[in-house]
Amino acid sequence: MAAQSASAVLRDGGNALEAMIAAAATIAVVYPHMNGIGGDGFWLFSEPGKAPQAIDACGAAAGGATREWYRAQGMDRIPMRGPLAACTVAGTISGWELAFEASRDWGGALGLPRLLADAIGYAQDGIPVTSSQHASTTAKFDELHAQPGFAETYLVDGTAPPEGSVFRQPRMAATLQRLADAGLRDFYEGELARRIAADLQALGSPVTGGDLARHHAQLKTPVALEHSCGRVYNMTPPTQGVISLAILGIMDRLGIDRLDPMSADYIHLVVEATKQAFLVRDRHVTDPAWMKVDAQSLLDPAALDAMAAEVDRAKALSWGGSTDPGDTIWMGVIDGEGRAVSFIQSIYHEFGSGIVLPDTGINWQNRGCSFSLEADALNALEPGRKPFHTLNPALAVLDDGRTMVYGTMGGDGQPQTQAAVFTRYVQMGVGLQEAVSAPRWLLGRTWGSMSESLKIESRFAPTVAEDLRRRGHVVDVVGAFDETVGHAGALVRHASGMMEGGYDPRSDGAVAGF
Repeated sequence: MAAQSASAVLRDGGNALEAMIAAAATIAVVYPHMNGIGGDGFWLFSEPGKAPQAIDACGAAAGGATREWYRAQGMDRIPMRGPLAACTVAGTISGWELAFEASRDWGGALGLPRLLADAIGYAQDGIPVTSSQHASTTAKFDELHAQPGFAETYLVDGTAPPEGSVFRQPRMAATLQRLADAGLRDFYEGELARRIAADLQALGSPVTGGDLARHHAQLKTPVALEHSCGRVYNMTPPTQGVISLAILGIMDRLGIDRLDPMSADYIHLVVEATKQAFLVRDRHVTDPAWMKVDAQSLLDPAALDAMAAEVDRAKALSWGGSTDPGDTIWMGVIDGEGRAVSFIQSIYHEFGSGIVLPDTGINWQNRGCSFSLEADALNALEPGRKPFHTLNPALAVLDDGRTMVYGTMGGDGQPQTQAAVFTRYVQMGVGLQEAVSAPRWLLGRTWGSMSESLKIESRFAPTVAEDLRRRGHVVDVVGAFDETVGHAGALVRHASGMMEGGYDPRSDGAVAGF
């Protein structure tokens, strides 16, 4: 539905940014367990002949969300669910707002009522419950059903709505209609902002109207990797975008293009590159205002050379690190002028904090639970500080004239899956759809999983798991098309103007074009 919303906007003469706003609104309604307007978002966009730009639509911690405030309530960590988990501003709508302004520079003429029309209709008239929504609601029932507003919004007679049943969100329809009529800034400073703030305060969240009013999305220069096949871009901190690029830079130095993409050699090197990059991430990447190094410096050739030199081709590095689960969606759009958008928005865990604001029907994110209450932690809670994000949309401008947007969901699986899709397609010559569909792996946790093992899909030959275990990996074999390894997607525009796309059979996604 979201892909079709974007395609319809392009048919109506809209550009890639306008199309993505429509898709973002639709996906927020039709995939509510994975994202929503109560979360955060990040954008990468480009047009031929110009440097790509990025939008950081990440909300900061509330002014009243202090370590002392949580400790005074007897807590040594921020809870994952409930009003106290809803401690950061929701930045998603501000990202739509800045993207809408940028779309005018591309000649955009479609108004917000047109761009939000599909989402409003789906919220009002209803959508069929996907298997993914049903499964997530069922799996997380125990920790969510008692959260304020959750049962009234997402359950039917106290249980998860059946797959294929009609799911309606009339309050969300009214909220989106208000944004279409009053403008997107109304979420932060208008009537809608006042209603949002009143609900948050009544439920016990520390987010206030002042916190909403202070929030604005930011236009950024993305981090960039000089790759042997071109230039690859990703989102700035507080996301781990620089780490996704570091993995590609390490693998570029390891001669990954000479390997069989279904071999243990390939998986081993990608996993070991991931470990090296994650070690750097866990030392440095946080809100850029608190970082002690420039993120772009982590991609200096000397830094990548040093990380690549630490990779042992025969032996796995012992891995005791804790990785981060998360839920989200990725989408891409390329229009007829070659203008491209890579986009991601999320509420963090399934259904975020679990609270639903009674007046507006907004499910608020729990991204703030990733903060630490330890003062010396890299991601220590501070009022006005942005939380670390796993979200990172990617975009590549290749030397042969191709433009590629790609991304994935799945917490710390995102850099790993991006590496699989990019290296298989760009460096190994695998077809785009095959690069997305082919068996994948995941080191550590992802959405719905707390295990830190190396998980590989069962479509790999049995000898692959055996070989990886001999090198020291702790390997678990998961299903043939297992959501554990995330949902991926990619679009490519060739120099000739020909377009191609790949979507993940593990997901409810699609590629739409005309």
